[in-house]
Amino acid sequence: MKAEIISVGTELLLGDIVNTNSQYISRRLMDLGISVYHQSVIGDNEERLMEEYKLSFSRSEMIITTGGLGPTNDDLTKEVAAKYFNKKLILHDEVINNIKEYFKKRNIDMNESNKKQALFPEGCEIIPNDNGTAPGCIISENNKTIILMPGPPKEMMPMFEKYIVPYLEKLTDGTIVSKVLRVSGIGESHMEEMVKDIIMEGDNPTIAPYAKDVEAILRITAKGKTKEECLSLIGPIEDRIREILKENIYATDETAIESVVGDMLIRNKLAIATAESCTGGLLAGRLINYPGISDVLKEGVITYSNEAKEKRLKVKHETLEAFGAVSSETAGEMARGIREVAEANIGMSTTGIAGPGGGSEEKPVGLVYIGLCINGNTITKRLLISGSRDKVRERSVFEALDFLRRELNKMGIY
Repeated sequence: MKAEIISVGTELLLGDIVNTNSQYISRRLMDLGISVYHQSVIGDNEERLMEEYKLSFSRSEMIITTGGLGPTNDDLTKEVAAKYFNKKLILHDEVINNIKEYFKKRNIDMNESNKKQALFPEGCEIIPNDNGTAPGCIISENNKTIILMPGPPKEMMPMFEKYIVPYLEKLTDGTIVSKVLRVSGIGESHMEEMVKDIIMEGDNPTIAPYAKDVEAILRITAKGKTKEECLSLIGPIEDRIREILKENIYATDETAIESVVGDMLIRNKLAIATAESCTGGLLAGRLINYPGISDVLKEGVITYSNEAKEKRLKVKHETLEAFGAVSSETAGEMARGIREVAEANIGMSTTGIAGPGGGSEEKPVGLVYIGLCINGNTITKRLLISGSRDKVRERSVFEALDFLRRELNKMGIY
């Protein structure tokens, strides 16, 4: 089955709202074995929306829309769908009562305009909205199906999972399952070269390499009648890839690097403290993303100035004079200093030149040093990162966490 996704709303075209709905729906349709070859964004215009319905149905059996189900005159998604299928709009008293109850619970009177949200094409299946006033609906006729859902993600996603997924599962005779391997330390092209023979072997599962801002990923996708069948196809391929990429694979699916590191620290009861210069607290912030990290994260400090490095971390004045703030020597002393001050097992530091200014021929913009002190043993890592100030800082944090992960692995800590 082929489906298309239409996101309706002038605010999407203007860039006032980021369109996360299409990404979410595409992923879930893939899980259900439904192919998506086209997506589109249409403003609140009746003529253009009708043209898009006609074009989409010329290519696909199903359209899924989000947005345009509100109470105002420019909310036209449902009305244009009714016109396309030549259906009358009928007022549903039960829906009106539900909307009234929704407002009553919030001590708000229902506006007369909200009655528009209780108008539905005759013969359609009304989809309840448990989180808002705009129900969705499904119209299916002559091998064409349109599923209309509200635009706000907090309304759309629960509706999709609770009502639309069961509906779609009845229409499909198979499924598609993907597993993502997250790779650090090597680029996309190098990663692809290492596993190219496996990639070229067959079409089920398929293996697709991708590059992201700070990592590379491999997506293994299998088709089968059941999820279990798909996973049985993915398993042997994943094992072979792991044999080749080894420790460069740091996680699977949506697991972030801070989750991997946070879990390692908590399970092994390793206390950590951070001292940051160029990353300005981002490193501690990423660790704090992981629930339960308070058990092991002792403290995080931002020592941006040389004075702060000396006073707070006991970095030697002679070290700063001889090697500078951006140096392996300073990074090492920062890591040792914060470990001792916080009485932690691990001290981690960052110091560098994030740009856009401040670089030199000897120390260019993007030069970053990471310091790591584990139980008194200190090592450092040098990075040279290209890109914007934000990119330098974000990549430095990722590399720092991956540096820690790899060093703990060398010690037999997983």
